[in-house]
Amino acid sequence: MKARIMKAFLEEIDDKGMKFTMDDLARRLGISKRTLYQNFSSKAEILDAIIDSTLVEFDEKTERIVSDPNLSLIEKIKGAITVVPKYHEFYDWKILEQMKKTYPEQWERVNAALNQWDALRELIEKGIREGLIVDQNVPFLIKVIVDATNSTLDRQFFLENSITVTEALDSIVDILLFGLVKKDMK
Repeated sequence: MKARIMKAFLEEIDDKGMKFTMDDLARRLGISKRTLYQNFSSKAEILDAIIDSTLVEFDEKTERIVSDPNLSLIEKIKGAITVVPKYHEFYDWKILEQMKKTYPEQWERVNAALNQWDALRELIEKGIREGLIVDQNVPFLIKVIVDATNSTLDRQFFLENSITVTEALDSIVDILLFGLVKKDMK
């Protein structure tokens, strides 16, 4: 039931932004408000559950990639950058801006997660040590990668240009890792 409520919560956000009520959510689900409150005490609690779910899933997927002995270091870096959580539609600038105003505690958690990437930092540092990645300032490299991947939060741009989040992330990684210049032009 909780997963169903979280999914409906995201649908309400997509339809109405953060301005919907628990009544709206119960109506969408076809359940009583009482049943809704038996599962979650507030919109903030549902929001926390969605954030927890996406962050745990993101960490688990990243850990599987990082610990996979069959992947090269470059494949691990690419895989870590392109992890997309189950509720990825939630990570949209429009939604995050509304969250910043109405649910600042939850927004702080999301914002911190969007700007902290320890597993990727460790992979890049290893790549530099092994001579696979150019020796650059690691915090700067992480900032460039984070800023580039966070550009996928502008869902409107990607919808207008018929690009999926996965396609965008793959292109971002290819550009960051391999550049814009064709190999035969270097």
